[in-house]
Amino acid sequence: MIKILTEEEKTSVVLDINLIKGKRLLTRDEITVLERNGNSSDNDWKEFYVSEVQGEFNPSLIRNSDFHGFVVLGSVGKLTLKYHDLELPVGISRSVIRNSVIGNECAIQNVSYLDNYHIGNHVMLFNISEMSCTRHSKFGEGLLKDGEKESARIWIGIGNENGNRSILAFEDIIPADAYLWSRYRDDQELMEKFVQLTEYGKSKELNTFGIIEDDVVIKNCSIIKDVRVKSCAYIKGALKLKNITVLSSEDEPSQIGEGVEMVNGIMGYGSHVFYQAIAVRFIIGRNCQLKYGARLLNSFLGDNSTVSCCELLNNLIFPFHEQHHNSSFLIASTIMGQSNIASAATIGSNHNSRSPDCELVAGRGFWPGLCSDFKFDSKFASFVLASKGSYQNELNITYPFSLISPCPQDGTVHIIPAYWFLYNMFAIVRNKFKFKSRDKRFIKIQNIETDPLAPDTIQEVVDSVSRLITLTERYLKLPVEDCKNMTLFNPNPQLLEEFRDKAVHASSPEELHQIAKDYLHQNPDAKFMLSDDRCQKKFGAIIYKPAQGYKEYRKILKYFGVQCLMEWTLSKNSESIDKEDLKTIHSLPLYTKWINAGGQVIPEEKINELFDEIKSGKIVEWKQVHKFYDVCESEYVDYKARYALFVIEKLYGKKIRDFDTEDFEDLSKDVAFVSLNMLESSISAREKDYTDFFRSITFRNQKEKDAVIGALENNDFLKKLQASTEEFTCALDKLIKPLRKNQ
Repeated sequence: MIKILTEEEKTSVVLDINLIKGKRLLTRDEITVLERNGNSSDNDWKEFYVSEVQGEFNPSLIRNSDFHGFVVLGSVGKLTLKYHDLELPVGISRSVIRNSVIGNECAIQNVSYLDNYHIGNHVMLFNISEMSCTRHSKFGEGLLKDGEKESARIWIGIGNENGNRSILAFEDIIPADAYLWSRYRDDQELMEKFVQLTEYGKSKELNTFGIIEDDVVIKNCSIIKDVRVKSCAYIKGALKLKNITVLSSEDEPSQIGEGVEMVNGIMGYGSHVFYQAIAVRFIIGRNCQLKYGARLLNSFLGDNSTVSCCELLNNLIFPFHEQHHNSSFLIASTIMGQSNIASAATIGSNHNSRSPDCELVAGRGFWPGLCSDFKFDSKFASFVLASKGSYQNELNITYPFSLISPCPQDGTVHIIPAYWFLYNMFAIVRNKFKFKSRDKRFIKIQNIETDPLAPDTIQEVVDSVSRLITLTERYLKLPVEDCKNMTLFNPNPQLLEEFRDKAVHASSPEELHQIAKDYLHQNPDAKFMLSDDRCQKKFGAIIYKPAQGYKEYRKILKYFGVQCLMEWTLSKNSESIDKEDLKTIHSLPLYTKWINAGGQVIPEEKINELFDEIKSGKIVEWKQVHKFYDVCESEYVDYKARYALFVIEKLYGKKIRDFDTEDFEDLSKDVAFVSLNMLESSISAREKDYTDFFRSITFRNQKEKDAVIGALENNDFLKKLQASTEEFTCALDKLIKPLRKNQ
């Protein structure tokens, strides 16, 4: 029910004395001009302040407006502001303004209600129905003001629908913060410290006012309430903006467009939200786009991501995420970046329990195919390509760079490990280049690993190599008929029988493991199947081409190792590595467990070190946490070099100082092969677009085709790849030359 207030009951706001420095009250002549122009003041202009500099206040530029409480104006002169096609004269017309501070040379027209805002310089406000700020506003941050109960705090329910992975939003939050907060829920002390970090240095007083910084344009909007807008933002046609912060700058201007509704959240620098998009309880990172009716609810969208049309609920999404099309659906998931959700992909919480607490976790490069759907709970290794189909049971895909496909006949899931290396090397190589080129952030707070071959994916490859050997042990010990049924092609039947006999008579698990490993090495062309019961609940999975996958995994491990050593030498302004360098690298700490924290790959031990510093009180604010991330990033080359030696030595079963000429030759040959294969596979994949008959049927002639898709010889990516391949081959020879000489 509407209440009629008496003069004593009207909300009063105390004017901060600092706001009227360099200001003065109006003269009688100025009041006369204002009132003649149709303006009014509810306190006889007693709290109306203007610039004390002579000539900076022209009362004739204020027309048909009502002023309530205090009003503080900066310079108001005969100037015109222009942004795109909008031109407005400096001044105020047809507006209602209450308890607000307005900066220099602002243009305000048709603002029906402006209350409790501080407006910067050169701001354009045009056709706004309501723009107000409460005294307890938090601008989307998860804070509490004096007297508020804990239930009033706004949590963002990422990763799970039951809210037990919820985080608090704050202006400087990045995906790494959200990941650590949402995943380590068993550490209650740490969870309490994260709340303290968020509240550090934040005022609890009920004295908040809305902020519109310099060079902001807001036009044709309905409701703007409890909103903080940083400089150079452009907001047009929004329906409702409430309790949010819009981060923006001259270098990274943000934009909100027509029909948008945003409530309770943070919008990152350089991001764009438009065309009827909706965001509620959200965090949007830097350089993101949310458009065409997309719905982002209780979710964190990482930097450099684009979402169109679809629906996202209760998600933590790392940088470089692509999700388009009206039928895409993503719920209760943690997607670790460089991902692409295809049309009609249904990644929803198909619950397997009596409460909404199921979820999905996918490593970097997750790519579900058209019309694919999954049952929760499920987990995927990095760069898993899921073919079109309905996956009826929970999945645990541990093989990175694999292709998976459902088999309706027997309920199993078919997996080709190392599929990307065998058949889709072009995508791997292109990913390495394309994500760097798409990173348009001016300031890069969140460190992002864009190389598909990094410690997080390599540790998965190492585990997969071991798993394939273990499953091959089982294969060799199968009964004769079962072994035949699991064998598709065997170029050397006698060799298989020899190894089967060895496996049966193995005297220890270690011996059996070595027998299976030797079989994979000596029979790389054999095509047989392995059964892995860990990959899918109930029916398990069938592993196809394990020998080929094993071989490719090992080559990639060698390539990774050499690439990291090469990167380390370059960081030392050198081109080669000698025995002294090996001693230096061996003296570095060895980390074998790695975490993809919001896009940055960090050793698990360093994460635990961070937690200890937070709980001990050494770290008290999130900016210090971000500095810790940066220190890890600065030492990342060293971390990788030590891990690279570990991987190489694990592959060869000996220290690199004990390598002989044959070992170095084998290492160099495989690494060079991978490098050349990347180039040749990329060229071959692209050539198919030009030579395949069906890629030409829509064109009238070759000239039209060249005009549309470009000529192969002009492909900029392939040119760069060829040059980098030549550089890598040359650098490879130089890298290990001193070590070879010592043999």
